[in-house]
Amino acid sequence: QVQLVESGGGLVQAGGSLTLSCAASGSIFRNNGKAWYRQAPGKQRELVAAITSGGFSNYVDSVRGRFTISTDNAKNTVYLQMNSLKVGDTAVYYCRVGPEWGQGTQVTVSS
Repeated sequence: QVQLVESGGGLVQAGGSLTLSCAASGSIFRNNGKAWYRQAPGKQRELVAAITSGGFSNYVDSVRGRFTISTDNAKNTVYLQMNSLKVGDTAVYYCRVGPEWGQGTQVTVSS
């Protein structure tokens, strides 16, 4: 059974940085795309960043240039480096590897 375990969320002031991690067990990591989503209160879940198994990445416009998605295949881990955080980035962040989802981690950005 595949499990995704997220970590790295927390409270940070606007302008600060956080790095989210998502460690995967099982055998799906290398051959599937990975992505980070977020869901703010009262809003739909949105795709924030994605990376293919070949390493091609893409970002939603609101985070491009501030967030970076990356992977460490040796550790079966996908990361989301978040810089210059804004209050509007406050949400629960979820990782996805293939069809599997993490449990979510709260990111709160204060003004």
